[in-house]
Amino acid sequence: MTFQLKYGLIVLAFVTLGWTSFCLGQTPQLTPVTSPEHQRTASDGEPSAQRSPGSISGTVMDQSGAVIARARLRLTNEDHSLNQEVLSGDNGEFSFTNVAAGPFQLTITSVGFGTQTVPGNLLPGEIQTVPQIALLISAGITDVQVSLSPTEIAEAQIKDEEKQRVFGVIPNFYVTYDPHPLPLTSKQKYELAWKTTVDPVTFAIIGGIAGVQQAENTFSGYGQGLQGYAKRYAASFADLTTGTFLGSAVLPSLLKQDPRYFYKGSGSKRSRILYAIANSVICKGDNGRWQPNYSNILGNLAAGGISNLYYPAQNRNGAELTLENAAIGTGATAVANLVEEFLMRKLTPNIPHDSAKP
Repeated sequence: MTFQLKYGLIVLAFVTLGWTSFCLGQTPQLTPVTSPEHQRTASDGEPSAQRSPGSISGTVMDQSGAVIARARLRLTNEDHSLNQEVLSGDNGEFSFTNVAAGPFQLTITSVGFGTQTVPGNLLPGEIQTVPQIALLISAGITDVQVSLSPTEIAEAQIKDEEKQRVFGVIPNFYVTYDPHPLPLTSKQKYELAWKTTVDPVTFAIIGGIAGVQQAENTFSGYGQGLQGYAKRYAASFADLTTGTFLGSAVLPSLLKQDPRYFYKGSGSKRSRILYAIANSVICKGDNGRWQPNYSNILGNLAAGGISNLYYPAQNRNGAELTLENAAIGTGATAVANLVEEFLMRKLTPNIPHDSAKP
């Protein structure tokens, strides 16, 4: 989303709700580190904090990378005091909660695949993600049910995002509430940018922005009257189109970065504020790791430079205007992220049930 569309969404939210104040924040969960002398049994007087249970999660796939749904996973330990079973979901993911610390063994079975065991050790209070589990096809099996590929799952997640509309009207496509979102392909990034650009509500927001500019005689070189309004509208639409495609499709595809905002929804207010603001300059790569948000920063710079081609000559200011627009775009992203983190979820009725859980 470019500055123009973000600005329109923010203004609409403020006008509707009366300048809602923001309280935000999130901090990463830390895994407790215990020294060997403190890792004793309860009978030795171990503090309760050192015996706190943890969780184990992961994803089950086949050798091709397709997820395996309804795989049966059994979690046990040596003395059999631990014995839990779950089935993997439609996205191949599973999770065991309230698991006692210590060595464990995970046994995975699924129709058409060979049984696989994964050993491990869970520290007190640890949230452990098991490395990707790839099941092998059983010998003699020729008829195996094919599960959804990661690309197909990502496409289904995008379809859910395209239903997200503030008040059921305003597009809110560039935020994902899914706790386990998969990276987008280049094609999916371009499709999402296109659908945002040509959405009827986008045209209406641009019309409102152009109207405000005309009333305040912004970019006076365009003049007044219908002709002046048309030029302001075209310039605002050009801003949005170049910003959206450069910052959310072209550069994210080249740099392998995800253009979406990943809703956090948990943690302290302060940490959520810092998380939202930081996401204007950092983002998740397609590899799932956080990295500098070159796509947004360079996209704002490029869009600002291109805007010099069509703004009135007397309103251009060369490099200064380009840097100013880029700074405004980055700041608008930070404000939009704060609104997304604390407000938009409450105003967006079409969030899938599983994704709505903080």
